[in-house]
Amino acid sequence: MRKVDRWLGRAGWGLLTLFTLTALFAPWLSPHDPAAMYEPMLPPSSAHPLGTNDIGQDVLSELLYGARFSLLVGALAAGLSTVVGIGLGLIAGYYDRIGFAIMRVVDVFLAVPRFPLIVFLAAFLKPGFWTLVLFFLLFGWTKTTRLVRSQVLGQRHNGYVEAAVAVGAGDLRILGRHLLPGTASVGVVRFIVEFQHVILAESGLSFLGLGDPTIKSWGSILHYAFQYPTIFISDVWVRWAAPPGVCITLVVLALTFVGFSAETWTNPRLNGRGS
Repeated sequence: MRKVDRWLGRAGWGLLTLFTLTALFAPWLSPHDPAAMYEPMLPPSSAHPLGTNDIGQDVLSELLYGARFSLLVGALAAGLSTVVGIGLGLIAGYYDRIGFAIMRVVDVFLAVPRFPLIVFLAAFLKPGFWTLVLFFLLFGWTKTTRLVRSQVLGQRHNGYVEAAVAVGAGDLRILGRHLLPGTASVGVVRFIVEFQHVILAESGLSFLGLGDPTIKSWGSILHYAFQYPTIFISDVWVRWAAPPGVCITLVVLALTFVGFSAETWTNPRLNGRGS
């Protein structure tokens, strides 16, 4: 692994750890209840480090609690999408007839613009945590399935797989013991990529006003900040709109750095273990 990849990976993991700990300990780190109301539009002070918004809620508390929702939706939706994608990819690569049907479904989903369709569905369905997770799961498994299927098609005729078939190993054993471990690198990379997409997409939906208005998220903070009439002709944007935007950017950047290091670590040709 190159030195630059190691440093990028460490920086990415450090940022992710910082945001994760912030989200976990938000109730203890927040100076106030994010739903509590004080005097509107207070400037930054010791009591309100980022001031208050137009209805008197502490901006820093909103930011800390928003990390919990944004990161949880991203991690859960990306994890479920990756698990479903790997499972269907294994089946599609090992069983030809079932695989043909699965890949036609994949082709249909990949032919549809993803984010515009999510926006369309969110506009007509009740917003909420599990609704968002379902949206991202519904459209997030397809690329993982395609990549895993391609990898399984190349592995299922290897000597160790044919030897397992020759000694009478069942399909579940072959899939779980011999083919599943080979999909780890694809799964890790796809999880990171999907995590990035969900963070950005959830923020975009909330920014458009299609998220749950009762839940604090980075996107919802941006939504209400941009509705303030003088957001760009005063310094209010620095303490209200900029912080959630910076947080979203840093999380996506951290995931990118982690993705670089993970791909290098899982690919023998890149980390120097291969020939």
